[in-house]
Amino acid sequence: MSMLRYILRRLIRMVPTLIVISILTFVIIQLPPGDFFDSIQAQLAESESRAEQEAFDTLRKQYHLDQPLWKQYLYWVGGCLVGDFGYSFEWSRPVSELIGERLGLTFLMSFGALIFMWCVAIPIGIYSARNRLSFGDYALTFLAFIGLCVPGFLVALIAMHISVFWFGGSAGGLFSHEYQYAPWSLAKAWDLLKHLWVPVVVVGAAGTATMTRIMRTSMLDVMDEQYITTARAKGLAERWVIYKYAVRVAINPMISILGMQIPQLVSGSIIVAIVLGLPTTGPLFYRALETQDMYLAGTFLMLLAILLLLGNLLADILLALADPRIRFD
Repeated sequence: MSMLRYILRRLIRMVPTLIVISILTFVIIQLPPGDFFDSIQAQLAESESRAEQEAFDTLRKQYHLDQPLWKQYLYWVGGCLVGDFGYSFEWSRPVSELIGERLGLTFLMSFGALIFMWCVAIPIGIYSARNRLSFGDYALTFLAFIGLCVPGFLVALIAMHISVFWFGGSAGGLFSHEYQYAPWSLAKAWDLLKHLWVPVVVVGAAGTATMTRIMRTSMLDVMDEQYITTARAKGLAERWVIYKYAVRVAINPMISILGMQIPQLVSGSIIVAIVLGLPTTGPLFYRALETQDMYLAGTFLMLLAILLLLGNLLADILLALADPRIRFD
């Protein structure tokens, strides 16, 4: 019951936070001079094409771009409350449709990358801490630093080369050509799984290196605690001491950063998604910023803010479940 009250309190506190974030988001997407139609007119002028000013003025009035900023904000927020996130001028489609058709694949890739990071980083961090200053520790630390230094797009190119020339896979994307626009079926789902491992490994590589260092450092701090010494003095097996007592506390910093990792996985892999040709939200967001597609870009920023708030809430709940010293009160 205390957990339910805690969750309700946190959700209520999110409301004023989201209001402030929505205002800042709208201000940010309005900072560049001009708007989408100004960009189109500039492009047409460079190509020596003539566009009727009346047509652009009509579109501005239709989407309230001729109104003061505070009125534009109210129109946008009012639509968001009823599920209308605006209209994408670049794609000539509602923003909800554009994001909705790519959000599922984005979350699938991000969830796979998150699982990959945790499944790789935790065992390596435990091993490095238990075998501190050994050859294995030095080798894994060296690999972790390489993972931190190498840019994601370079890892993407290497993964594409391995996928094509070693495993006979495709050079990019999440589907083979014959399944690109085919309806969903078991064959298409299996084709997706065969292509999914490349972006999962590439996106998760940098995060794995970071989390490995965090897990190793946290384990080294925990191993010197008195309750670990007491557990060993009682004659408990070393494996039981490590996984029952040490890991349970050492994993707390990794759970704490979980809230920040979720939006980073959704938005932080834009360049990797462009290199790999992935039909995810990253390239769409980048294009929206490039063309000043204000409603599409603003909705993305709001989505990332909501994911950050929900991710922090999830991290706090998992921390309380993992560590009995933490209470919801």
